Amino acid sequence: MQWKNLSEHTVYENPWVRLNLADVELPDGRHLDHYLLRQRPVALATAVNERDEVLLLWRHRFITDSWGWEIAAGVVEDGEDVEVAAAREMLEETGWRPAAPLRHLMTVEPSNGFSDARHHVYWCEGAEYVGEPVDAFESEKREWVPLADVPGLVAGGEVRAANAAAALLLLHRMRSA
Repeated sequence: MQWKNLSEHTVYENPWVRLNLADVELPDGRHLDHYLLRQRPVALATAVNERDEVLLLWRHRFITDSWGWEIAAGVVEDGEDVEVAAAREMLEETGWRPAAPLRHLMTVEPSNGFSDARHHVYWCEGAEYVGEPVDAFESEKREWVPLADVPGLVAGGEVRAANAAAALLLLHRMRSA
């Protein structure tokens, strides 16, 4: 039951995204036009401290007009290592630098029926406060949130981003096992 992408062409492009239209052949031989969004990889990073709290951002997303807890994240620059990008984003958005080597937690495809986006999530034990974040405009506040609260925050809609929800629930499970 494999769909085949026979060809695609760009409809719109900017430095952040590329919208393509593909000629897709279905398993039964029928064809359909399918739009897809081509995106650069995204790197996320957080830390867990000695009190079993996780470093999160409280931010507003204007597209959905919603507030929620998120993990520091951003686009991987051309030629940049994904892990390096994750550490950079954590520092730029939170003001905290990883105090230990980052560990890969998971890679997710948040909307793989429409986009080729891949989000690579990293975490570490502990962080060092460097100062106010360069990208302080990204969030209203940055806090250490108890990992024990994560399931309730996700269930209550306070963690709305799929990448953050999946990563935080996995991190909670790993740390409580």
